[in-house]
Amino acid sequence: MRTGTRFWLRAAAAACMASAASIAQAQNFPSKPVTMLIPFAAGGPTDVVGRLVGEHMSRTLGQPVIIENAVGAAGTLAGQRLMGSPADGHVILIGHTGTHAAAVSLNPNLKYRPVEDFAPVGLVNTNPIFLTVRKTHPSGTLAEFVTWVKANEKAASNAHAGVGSVSHTTCLLFNTVVGVKPNGVPYRGTGPAMNDLVAGQVDYLCDQAVNVAPQHRAGTIKTLAVASTARATALPDVPTSTEGGVPDFKVEVWNAMFAPKDTPAAVVAKLNQALKAALADVTVKAKLNELGAEIPSAELQEPAGLRAFVGAEIERWAPIIKASGVKIE
Repeated sequence: MRTGTRFWLRAAAAACMASAASIAQAQNFPSKPVTMLIPFAAGGPTDVVGRLVGEHMSRTLGQPVIIENAVGAAGTLAGQRLMGSPADGHVILIGHTGTHAAAVSLNPNLKYRPVEDFAPVGLVNTNPIFLTVRKTHPSGTLAEFVTWVKANEKAASNAHAGVGSVSHTTCLLFNTVVGVKPNGVPYRGTGPAMNDLVAGQVDYLCDQAVNVAPQHRAGTIKTLAVASTARATALPDVPTSTEGGVPDFKVEVWNAMFAPKDTPAAVVAKLNQALKAALADVTVKAKLNELGAEIPSAELQEPAGLRAFVGAEIERWAPIIKASGVKIE
């Protein structure tokens, strides 16, 4: 037998063995509880969505999905943790717009590459962003707030969940559009940031419906606009940014699931199936809708769709962040 033929036969045999090992690993997966890393504090939008989806996934997988809030490094600590985890699917991550798109341009020392260093599982949800102010704020409309923040730029306080978080990057877009640089007030999550907004300790916060809706309905904050061309289903009484006179303030945020790089494809497929089962569940969908979350398209729920989506999001946020001049030192 010629040397070349022997080489290709050995290569084919090795590929078959690797494939068989991957399938066997998937059949035994999960063999223990699955840890879901959340980049921010308990009570924030990503945490709430992760717990809701994780609970349903645990039933599909036959093992508990344990939530771990890996907070730190502007939300990127969880990604670093995932990189150091075994590539067997027993540790997964809910990343989002801030940690897996904006962070690339914000943080020159980012310790991971969102597209190359993780195995995408699927997009979990998308969410509109609302601009909210404290209840005692003198502004009653977005137009009035723009006038106020321009006149009080040095005194204005903009709460967020840390540089690079969704609440930071989305309000960064607003601040850039209207031409102001207020005082940023970072928190360890939007849960505590919202608490201080309700208490009147800060002036404004950009946040998702999961945090905004309960306070809006209770009348403990003012919700001035949704950053979209259409009113949000969750809060239809809130005008759009276009209605408020700031049409360039349009943004949608997202949460997505990732596994460690080199996780066997068959294991990723099993996680993906569990995720899609959760998103297709009537009860889960209803709860997500109550939170203002939208279920992504079938294409974006797939690993390949998510990979392409993340790459496009990185490119989208780059010029916005560059124009702001903000960096994580």
